[in-house]
Amino acid sequence: MLDSLARFVYRRRRFVAVGGAVFFILAGAIGGSVASHLDPYGADDPATESVKADNLIQGHGYREAGVIVLIKNASVANPGTRARVEGIERRLRAREDVAKVTGYYDTRSRDFVSNGGDQTYIAVALQPTDDKARQDAASSIAHRLDREPGVEVGGLALAEKQVNEQVESDLRRAEMLAFPLLFLLSLLFFRSLVAALLPLMIGGLAIIGTFFVLRVASELGSISIFALNLTTGLGLGLAIDYSLFIVSRYREELAKRGVDSDEAGGRTERWEALRATMRTAGRTVLFSSVTVAAALASLVVFPQRFLYSMGIGGALVALLAAAVALIVLPAVLSLLGPRVNALAPRFLQRRAERDATTTEAGFWYRLSRFVMRRPAPIATLSAAFLIALGIPFLGLKFTSVDAQVLPESATARQVDDVMRSDFPPFRDTPIRLAIEGGGRKAVAAVSSEAKDDPGVAAVGRPQRLSGGVTVVDAVAKGPFISERSKSTVKRLRDLPEPTGATVLVTGASAHFADLQSSLEEHLPLALAIVAVATLVVLFLFTGSVVLPVKALVMNVLNLSAVFGILVLVFQDGNLEGLLDYRGQGALEQTMPILLFAVAFGLSTDYAVFLLSRIKEARDGGASDSESVAIGLERTGRIVTAAALLFSIAIGAFATSQIIFLKENGIGTALAVLIDASIIRALLVPSLMELLGKWNWWAPSPLRRLHARIGLSEA
Repeated sequence: MLDSLARFVYRRRRFVAVGGAVFFILAGAIGGSVASHLDPYGADDPATESVKADNLIQGHGYREAGVIVLIKNASVANPGTRARVEGIERRLRAREDVAKVTGYYDTRSRDFVSNGGDQTYIAVALQPTDDKARQDAASSIAHRLDREPGVEVGGLALAEKQVNEQVESDLRRAEMLAFPLLFLLSLLFFRSLVAALLPLMIGGLAIIGTFFVLRVASELGSISIFALNLTTGLGLGLAIDYSLFIVSRYREELAKRGVDSDEAGGRTERWEALRATMRTAGRTVLFSSVTVAAALASLVVFPQRFLYSMGIGGALVALLAAAVALIVLPAVLSLLGPRVNALAPRFLQRRAERDATTTEAGFWYRLSRFVMRRPAPIATLSAAFLIALGIPFLGLKFTSVDAQVLPESATARQVDDVMRSDFPPFRDTPIRLAIEGGGRKAVAAVSSEAKDDPGVAAVGRPQRLSGGVTVVDAVAKGPFISERSKSTVKRLRDLPEPTGATVLVTGASAHFADLQSSLEEHLPLALAIVAVATLVVLFLFTGSVVLPVKALVMNVLNLSAVFGILVLVFQDGNLEGLLDYRGQGALEQTMPILLFAVAFGLSTDYAVFLLSRIKEARDGGASDSESVAIGLERTGRIVTAAALLFSIAIGAFATSQIIFLKENGIGTALAVLIDASIIRALLVPSLMELLGKWNWWAPSPLRRLHARIGLSEA
């Protein structure tokens, strides 16, 4: 298969290169506006009770307050304050996108008055129910009141809009920071200016292709804006990794054939170099992309928009990065030939020549020999260290995505801070009871039961909607993410329903509890998909059943260490000053699932690359120990370079002002670096030495199956 692809690319290299340029232009034109077509975070499962309750009450005319207009230096006892507030309310009620405006002078409720008595707010329910329309309406209101003295606008709908804008801004900043660093490191690792530019070229194609893929996906379904950052960083990182693997192998094959200048060697030698590259590094890239895509595709089983968007975008961009690296890059290499080594400083040129020919004198060869002389203690200490790093993960706590993920400069965050600190607590996150049927008697019974619950502080007046539907708000005694509030939701759901009535429970705490239940329900299937895909792909790649199982175990050790570090940093609030964030005392609850899929795929990616060179050396006649040493020497520098480049590409999102994206960027970068250092340099050679020939064991039926499938290109 790869022979045929190599032959096609080599014969039509100019056509393929021009086609890549055309794709870049068209994809940029179509995908350039992708951010404006993506939807907000999206953490709801349509099958949960809270979502069903929301759909019920919205269908009968209920509109939740999506905008909060905070008015400072405003004592409600002051006649001037009343005139000021009612003037703002009249302007808001005149808008077509506003369904309801509620404030102190409408209700005389002290809930609208701050604890100090010097602030009040107006709750604005928006007419649109579509996410984009709500965001646009909230943004328009904020813009109209922007110059009103002493007025700040916040609320959930505006927070979603500001999160979208912040994600776009963070993406641009991350790219501006990453590209110069990536170029300098690429020059160091690739040893020449021409070779160093190739990964950035392929990375640029992958990024534009990512925009195009997400733009098309947004037309077919609802895609979360949060998918943009991860898939962009992932596409750039994978494209650079794959370019590094292929370019390094191509230069090595040219050196083997003595093609070291434009005059040296003929077409046959250059074709054979490309063919050998595609059959080795190309095959590795193909398998690597499938493992990454399979791991990320496991997220599609989750009904939450945020997670399935990451799954769709991540799987597609992994395959796209591989396609660019296997089609466009070989065409460019065919055009360049030995000129891929051009514009190399003399000291880097000497290093490149040594890299292409040395197998037994390098640092990684000596390190592997050192490790394999002491396999048991090194394996034990390495595993113990990773387990120790993972211990804090046992104390993991969860939080949700709301206005608190925004930077302190965002008005929605500022308003949310004031609402939490200066107003009667938890009024803006009530437990909402949706009652359908049963009449007044049923509503009275439900309200009475809610008042008697030990977790409820107050119950509001019933709001009657059309079609015999009524809404009753119960204010909890604790934050909506607390165990106390979740227990209150459970008790209210367990209450017997009045005769002829249906009672559904929703609200912030109900959504939070339902999200956890949904994640727990779908997690086993996602784990099974990742595990089975990893086992199958690595078996097809190596013909062994031991190596895939060992890879699973090492990936779990890696992930536990990463999760433990994230708990220490973000949950416990360490390094707040250095990383420029304010901790929430917990991690966003979808973060472990997302990181599991991403990091698992990337770890298997590096495992495939290392195992390919070990297997190649073993198939060439080297002993088990010698093949490990040769494989690590051939891949050690490249895997380290790939890990550093990838961690910069994805780790640039550590500069994000959205704490969730910061956690994601740092977590992924840590997973890659730990895998490329402790796992690949210490655990892999020590465990392979301990297992010896058993590394390659498989039952006879599976060995025959592997031979018959014929996936080996050797």
